[in-house]
Amino acid sequence: MPTLRQQLSDLIDKLSPDMEKAFQAAVDDIKSEIVLKEVVERLERRDIEGAIRALHIDPAAFQPLSEALRQAYNSGGLLTSQNMPRLFDPMGGRVVFRWDLSNQGAEANIRDLSSRLITNVSEQTVAAAQQTIASGYSLGQGPNTIALDLVGRKSAITGKREGGVIGLNGPQAELIERTRINLLSGDPALMRKYLSLKTRDKRLDKAVQRAIAAGKPLDKETLDKVLMRLRDRNLRLRGETIARTETVTAVMSSKHEAFLQALSKSNRDANLVTRKWRSAGDRKVRHTHQVLNAQEVRGMDLPFQSPSGALLRYPGDTSLGAGAAEVIACRCDVEYNFDFAEAYARSRGR
Repeated sequence: MPTLRQQLSDLIDKLSPDMEKAFQAAVDDIKSEIVLKEVVERLERRDIEGAIRALHIDPAAFQPLSEALRQAYNSGGLLTSQNMPRLFDPMGGRVVFRWDLSNQGAEANIRDLSSRLITNVSEQTVAAAQQTIASGYSLGQGPNTIALDLVGRKSAITGKREGGVIGLNGPQAELIERTRINLLSGDPALMRKYLSLKTRDKRLDKAVQRAIAAGKPLDKETLDKVLMRLRDRNLRLRGETIARTETVTAVMSSKHEAFLQALSKSNRDANLVTRKWRSAGDRKVRHTHQVLNAQEVRGMDLPFQSPSGALLRYPGDTSLGAGAAEVIACRCDVEYNFDFAEAYARSRGR
């Protein structure tokens, strides 16, 4: 039978696509509600804040992410409870434990996880829009062009807007604007940087290479295609990253909560629990988590300390201030051991 770690890993793989779809649905909804004329009018007046408001990037638009997160959290807690070792109370009585999503601690966790996720995504989406507007003004672009860069251009095939920055974060928007400047520079060294981008559309490489060979800026029609594809592919990457990271966080948080609930149900002290960090054990593991591997702490509240100084109670934990460098796409696990569970059961069975 697969270990709990293997089952949770499979669960994360299964649920991540649902989180990604929820992110994309939220982005599509925001784009569909934007009235381009309103954005253009505000940009004509150089009313940046007004233009941002006209994009309607409010937290409520990302509610689909909350639902996907709640599902991941509940599924992780349920799976953990089903694999819980046999438990006994201090008097040796058998304890029947079931996962309780309505538990006060579980509900508080879901609220905190959801709030952090939606705040982060919406704020970063606004930052990307601000970056695009500022860059557009500095390059002398017209309001209509800037607006289309923000919301995307309608596809003649699907009718949906493609290639906008809605959903991207600030650094991604900055990368795209820097690519625009490089491809318009006519400087072969700067233009060649585009060919090293992993999220580029390689089908457009030959057109870029021809411009580089001629030492001329990329023509407007091709540049628009290059940037549109770059935005779409970065949006897909962002969706995948958010989905994997937030699903891991939800599942690992619910695993932690399930053991807390089991402790409470067993009327046992948390100091009877030891927790051991387990890395994925391959070359893809970030160095700080390689160092954490096999480190053990006692109790449920004491965090693991990364060599970076970050504190994490479990993989994906950002509640103690751990940043993106410690949690994005993490594949680690924490092993929980009850000193009063299986060992006690074996002693009674002799």
